[in-house]
Amino acid sequence: RMAARPKIPACWNLGTDILFRGAAVRIETDGGGAIRFGTERVCVPDAAADLRPAIQKHLRQLAAQELPPRVMELAALHGVGVSRVSVRNQRSRWGSCSRRGNISLNWRLIQSPGLVRDYIILHELAHRRQMNHSEKFWQDVARLCPEYLEAERWLKQHARLLR
Repeated sequence: RMAARPKIPACWNLGTDILFRGAAVRIETDGGGAIRFGTERVCVPDAAADLRPAIQKHLRQLAAQELPPRVMELAALHGVGVSRVSVRNQRSRWGSCSRRGNISLNWRLIQSPGLVRDYIILHELAHRRQMNHSEKFWQDVARLCPEYLEAERWLKQHARLLR
């Protein structure tokens, strides 16, 4: 089973497939000093070099623009107070929530489908009510995000491709 898993490329070059918003997209050149993947265009000094740093920088900026407003939107929808939202480069967590209402999210969530992003956000919002992983907490998660098991399955299947 391990041998059948897709290999994670050490370098991202033209032609490499990466995850973006839950879909595999190919890194391509646009012929004008930039690269494309999915709906995104990124200017790069050398399209023949490792494109991972430039693409990850772009993805982090995109996550910083998109994730905090989505947290606030879902918080308002569910009547949950949030003090602050930050987007970080976490290696072992998708998100966290402090007792003060500060929510931190992993920028790599921008590579996941909307269902997964929303699940992680709703999971952290559920911690505003229950600062643990008790049965009551998971009941709240299920109420906020009925498809949470599907989102967790996606994360387990694809998490190694997002590192």
